Amino acid sequence: MGLIKTLRSVASFSVPTLSRRKRRFNRAANIADLRLIAQARLPRGIFDYIDGGAEDEITMACNSSDFAKYEFVPRILRNVADISTTTTFLGRALETPIIFSPTGFTRIAHSQGELSVARVAAKHQSPYCLSTLSTRSIEEVAQVSNGPKWFQVYVWRDREMLKDMLSRAEQCGYEAIMLTVDTAVLGRRERDVRRGFTLPPTLGPGTIIDGITHPSWTWDFIRHEPITFSNIKASSDNKNGTAVTLSAFIAEQFDQSLSWDDIEWFRAHWKGPIILKGIQSVADATEAVAHGIDAIAVSNHGGRQLDRSPSPISLIAPIANAISGAVPIICDGGIRRGADIVTALSQGATACTMGRSYLYGLGAAGEQGVERAYDMLVEEMRRTMALCGVRTIAEIDPTLTTYHHRS
Repeated sequence: MGLIKTLRSVASFSVPTLSRRKRRFNRAANIADLRLIAQARLPRGIFDYIDGGAEDEITMACNSSDFAKYEFVPRILRNVADISTTTTFLGRALETPIIFSPTGFTRIAHSQGELSVARVAAKHQSPYCLSTLSTRSIEEVAQVSNGPKWFQVYVWRDREMLKDMLSRAEQCGYEAIMLTVDTAVLGRRERDVRRGFTLPPTLGPGTIIDGITHPSWTWDFIRHEPITFSNIKASSDNKNGTAVTLSAFIAEQFDQSLSWDDIEWFRAHWKGPIILKGIQSVADATEAVAHGIDAIAVSNHGGRQLDRSPSPISLIAPIANAISGAVPIICDGGIRRGADIVTALSQGATACTMGRSYLYGLGAAGEQGVERAYDMLVEEMRRTMALCGVRTIAEIDPTLTTYHHRS
């Protein structure tokens, strides 16, 4: 009894968790750990669709690894007892400079899909950008989110459908549109080619075996309504269209004739801010400013389009210097650590996105996993700020980092 009393005075006892996956989730220390849990839970084809990039995946790898080319220059004795991550973007106050990036077909990771992500974003009053190719509709997301909402737009040949989507987004309180301009043609994602993976997934022996060997995902999938491209279904003439029939329709819709002249069409049909996503050069950043774009997202589509395109972090400082604060800059791609966010801000970014990071969380544990991914990035960002001697986002400037190419 004396030994037990002594142990109780110096230690607390945790309630054992029977589920191995839950134990692993509870011990996850970073986004990389969430990725491994998602990899174990999801069928291989689905995980590779989320995790993979174009061709040799050089750009996808560099999106994250290039952050390591920047070293911090810590300052000491700066009284970091009170750290604030608050900032503003397009006039809206934000809890952190984190934006939830648009991702298509999100319900393949978890049945709640976009609804889970939107709820977490709203909880923290962070912008959530809903994809045109989402599996929950503009209206469904608006019902669960009172936070800032944006709508990501692909430019299609059917402009009447686009007008309908923009009108629906405006009626549901979406504050901005994110115009994606790097998909003249779709990139070749060779992991998907090797697995024969398509959207939506086609059924075959491999798919069935994959489902049987990943029962948690399969049980979640079969208990809920079929997955479809909800926004397209609501706006198209084929109101009963499944993802199978709609995917062929979508493939025909990407408009390869898109040019700077089309910005005026969007100005005529959207009253709010327009964010241009897919800037990959200083020249196009300055062109966007000249065309009155309200914000730019430096992005290569997560390395899923043109392989060997530049990483976003490598472009932030040159673009920031060229446009001299004319519009806010989003660093879109490769964020896996809170330190990455601080680095991007020091180079001149106004905000950063999380995309794969929250998909790993969603695939690992649903909405709880999305929350965990967000919390990890925020905690790491606050710790990095404190250790660097900066107390506010405004204090993060180019003197905080130095370029140091690590061999």
